[in-house]
Amino acid sequence: MKMIIAFVALVAVASAAPQSNVYAIRESLHDNIGLPLGYQYGFELSDGSTKQEQARFSPGIDEEGKPADVISVQGSYSFAGDDGQVYTVEYTADENGFQPRGAHLPV
Repeated sequence: MKMIIAFVALVAVASAAPQSNVYAIRESLHDNIGLPLGYQYGFELSDGSTKQEQARFSPGIDEEGKPADVISVQGSYSFAGDDGQVYTVEYTADENGFQPRGAHLPV
């Protein structure tokens, strides 16, 4: 009986949740692009949100001084805020960490 009550409660919560009509308009993924190896992907959603990213792997050295692959990622994403304004963040992520840039971000 407890299982049925829990199931009914779960269904009630799920049906009360706001429904999203957001869907993918475009998406792409390419791997092994050029030398050194890497990837590139992106998507656009029906709500205007977008994301694109590309990464390259190159030879490097890890914290212990051993050979290791190093990844360098560059990309951007955009979304509409609650105020209706479109916000865009460009970023780099590499051995120096994640570095976002955007007109709305503090410097």
